[in-house]
Amino acid sequence: MKLSILMPVYDEEATLADAVARVLAVEYPCEIELVLVEDGSKDGTREVLAGLSDPRLSIYYHAVNKGKGAAIRTAAQQATGTHMIICDADLEYAPEEIPGLLVPVLEGLVDVVYGTRTFGSHNAYSFWYVMGNKGVTMFANVLFNSWITDLETCFKLMPLKLYRDLNVRSVGFGMEAEITGKLLRRGVRPYEIPVSYKARSREEGKKLTWKDGVEALWILLRMRLGSGR
Repeated sequence: MKLSILMPVYDEEATLADAVARVLAVEYPCEIELVLVEDGSKDGTREVLAGLSDPRLSIYYHAVNKGKGAAIRTAAQQATGTHMIICDADLEYAPEEIPGLLVPVLEGLVDVVYGTRTFGSHNAYSFWYVMGNKGVTMFANVLFNSWITDLETCFKLMPLKLYRDLNVRSVGFGMEAEITGKLLRRGVRPYEIPVSYKARSREEGKKLTWKDGVEALWILLRMRLGSGR
């Protein structure tokens, strides 16, 4: 097993160096690579990247900002692992918890693992953010007669071939709903493991908005009706 950690980066000058260092410092039970895609940042992100060097790190660039989904698509095309997981550069998720998600895969129990957030009062961005996430997740459960608890989680672990087969086309945050919708439509039920979460505020760089929630609902409906391939 080789794990490809896919990291989309857009305007993350403040946290990028720490995020990369923490990902690479973790003791993994398998070989890993970190595939980073710089998605047309306008801050000092590229200058930070110029100072990073590790044989497990590969960096690719978008000339202009294309969105998280597009960045992950580029990363998945360049990855060489047997499995992949998405890990954002904003440190809302702890890279140190990735090995725990690998355990049921290495034991041969499941193929797809989601790291799900509990949204305690100390780690939620806002009431409406949490309710929006729960609403989108419940909508998916109703549509696909399933039960998952966190559709929008960044920590999605699966075989790289499976991700490529999903042919995710959403270029923005809608990719999270598209991934889950396509998995559920195939009858794949993600195995969920609780993870910690440290939400950022809008002032600290939170990029997700209510428009992304509306888009997620529309994507899920298209997936259920079979019109999203």
